[in-house]
Amino acid sequence: MKKLLIAKAGKTFPAVKGIWGDFEDFIITQMGLDEKDVYVISIYEKEPLPSLREISGMIITGSHNYVTRQEDWNVKFSEDVKEVAQRGIPILGISYGHQLIAQAFGGEVGYHPKGIEIGTVDIELTIDGINDPLLGVLPKQFLGQVTHEQTVLTLPKGAKVLAYNDFEPHQAFVIEDRIWGVQFHPEFNADIMHRYIDEQIEKLVQKNLDIDLLHDYVRETDYGTQLLERFVALL
Repeated sequence: MKKLLIAKAGKTFPAVKGIWGDFEDFIITQMGLDEKDVYVISIYEKEPLPSLREISGMIITGSHNYVTRQEDWNVKFSEDVKEVAQRGIPILGISYGHQLIAQAFGGEVGYHPKGIEIGTVDIELTIDGINDPLLGVLPKQFLGQVTHEQTVLTLPKGAKVLAYNDFEPHQAFVIEDRIWGVQFHPEFNADIMHRYIDEQIEKLVQKNLDIDLLHDYVRETDYGTQLLERFVALL
């Protein structure tokens, strides 16, 4: 039986990991999968891909790293992503993974001109998003958990924007109808989001963001679960 591959691009904060596990655990929990049905590789530690004959789909996690640093491991994995895509295997990139996919296929990634987006935010589907087999499972307007200061500045040629908001014009995109990137975090729950705000207080205060207000806006939502379950269903 083929398995879902989770390509782990980094580690979460220790305080978060002690309660909720790491990025792959967030995903597995939200999807309701058994660990035996999943391969996990740490791409930032240069672990190689398993045999692609054994893979039904791939998710690239978020990370506290930056795509623009062009480290050896993310340059190498960008080539791996293109190989997986050439095999027709569906791919979903989350936050860092979203940006890595965009860069691998010719897009441009950099610091967001508006600064940091963090917390629970309103996101809206485009017409392409409404008709997309993955994003279309969500309502036209939905809540998403976000934490990022880099962004996809320019999409790869041929990519379609699926979701956006006032801060982030590229909340989701798709390439060739089977390679998706989402800037938001469908694997986060409200408690993880609160903890991500608390872990970054010093930086957020320096950016003149209101910590209490950010916490007040955090909401629990099952839209992330819906999205991740739909990805598994599509496989």
